[in-house]
Amino acid sequence: MAADWFSLETLKDIPALIKSVGMYGIWLIIFLESCFVFFLPGDSLLFMAGFFSSQGYMPVIPLILGCLAGAVVGNKIGYIAGERYGRGLFANEKGKLFNPRNLARTEEFYAKHGKMAVVIARFLPVVRTFTPVFAGIVGMDKRQFFIYNVIGGVLWCGGLIILGYFLGQIIPAEIMEKYLILVVVGIIVLSFLPAIIHFWKEHRKAKNGV
Repeated sequence: MAADWFSLETLKDIPALIKSVGMYGIWLIIFLESCFVFFLPGDSLLFMAGFFSSQGYMPVIPLILGCLAGAVVGNKIGYIAGERYGRGLFANEKGKLFNPRNLARTEEFYAKHGKMAVVIARFLPVVRTFTPVFAGIVGMDKRQFFIYNVIGGVLWCGGLIILGYFLGQIIPAEIMEKYLILVVVGIIVLSFLPAIIHFWKEHRKAKNGV
């Protein structure tokens, strides 16, 4: 799974993964992806977990709360790691990627977009894993980070699980299974919309000189 986390084969494996690891395993996967394991299929896993919950495999409220706790704590660990160890990576003036110039650009980005970045990154694979690390590196206010970390976690975990649960309640299971891949791919594509809309609005503001 690590090598092709976005492949159709991986998406087909998610129902089997859920049946294998159960609710506690889902909590753990969401926690790990929110820390440093960037290749795990968080969006599709949350959606399918909600669907399985609607079919009686697991209770929906503990599922949401456990995933939320894993997501929030995982991001907090990423923030702490960035705060304690990340800044030194940018000390090399000759570094191609990690250098003081890029650190300054990152600080500027977080000063302007930090709040929304923490929320929107939840819906972007790979990005959601490293956003809290960079928030820690640039010294984003801890209280501010915590608030938007929780908001992002609620929207991501709660939103996708409830969506899967709701569709599982109104769409027959045999139809969902038949079109599972299309539904999950649709969910993943839709998860990019908040970021696209936000940065499109920012681009419009910059273009209009607002």
